[in-house]
Amino acid sequence: MERDELVHHWVEQSDRDLPVMETLFANGHYMWALFVGHLVTEKLLKAYYIKKVDTNVPFIHDLTKIADLSGLVLTKEQEDFLDEVTEFNIKARYHDHRQKFYKKATKEFAQRYIISIKEFRSWLKPQLIKT
Repeated sequence: MERDELVHHWVEQSDRDLPVMETLFANGHYMWALFVGHLVTEKLLKAYYIKKVDTNVPFIHDLTKIADLSGLVLTKEQEDFLDEVTEFNIKARYHDHRQKFYKKATKEFAQRYIISIKEFRSWLKPQLIKT
């Protein structure tokens, strides 16, 4: 695949995961909604990486690290946000963290982050279609 096709592929994957995140949230699966929210964000960041750096994306899940490797300029608030969302990947995935995260991932907690994930997408996605 050419670079533009790869960018499109990763954006499309993020777009497909977005309603999954929303459905999980709507059905009360807040921890898993946040886990998928991490994937939604990661895929857009990897699209940005492909657009700006290389077609071989790094095999990492640390959102701040992906953004840094991409040369994406973030505010301190955006960096903190990506650090927090990165934790959703770890805490939902690994058993020793899962129960504590499950209790933390209330409806209000999840809703706040889902709104922020959508806002971050709204900020990043237009940068992927710029020339």
